[in-house]
Amino acid sequence: MSDPTADAPVKTLGLSAALHGYLVEHGTPPDAILRELTAETRERVGPMSMMQIAPEQGAFLTLMTRLIGARRAIEIGTFTGYSALCIARGLPADGKLLCCDVNEEWTSIGRRYWERAGVADRIDLRIAPALETLDALPADRSWDLAFVDAHKPEYLDYLERLVGLIRPGGLILVDNVLWNGQVLDERDRSAETVAIRAFNEAVAKDDRFDRAMVSISDGLTLLRPIR
Repeated sequence: MSDPTADAPVKTLGLSAALHGYLVEHGTPPDAILRELTAETRERVGPMSMMQIAPEQGAFLTLMTRLIGARRAIEIGTFTGYSALCIARGLPADGKLLCCDVNEEWTSIGRRYWERAGVADRIDLRIAPALETLDALPADRSWDLAFVDAHKPEYLDYLERLVGLIRPGGLILVDNVLWNGQVLDERDRSAETVAIRAFNEAVAKDDRFDRAMVSISDGLTLLRPIR
């Protein structure tokens, strides 16, 4: 039986800089703290600043955290703290965000902005390999939300750890799943691209989750554990 969606018109827009600006300003645009964090990241980190999530992703993370009523969240890959700040803002005052990263220098930038935003007391930053941090947690499925944006060859390993941590009906968000379009280039055999492809293929067949891949920034997969 043929796929009825195969010839459907593509409704996704390519975003020019102007249209992207319009999109950001007509959602919840970054406030002064987030804008200053973005500027300092570009100044201090240089070309690597591209690892920071897009502003519309930040707004989306805050909204999703609030929508599911998350109280306990995990972030794998913190960089300079933009996404952590956005998730922490979505948590209640007594909420907890466990951040996993290995870079003290980059995360130290984020710490200052978490303090300024008044959410530092919600964030527990662990400087260690993420898999080690996750393995030390009890697999009691008491966490509500996770955001994954770290070492691509470990994406499937992160997901398997999170299965034992995130409650049914919670939410796992995974960044960079379109990988700048390189997922379609079979000539690209780099470790990161191969890992993203493998992750996407595995998730597409995994009946443990309700799932959707959305074209926010570099692609974001949403996974809802159903059992």
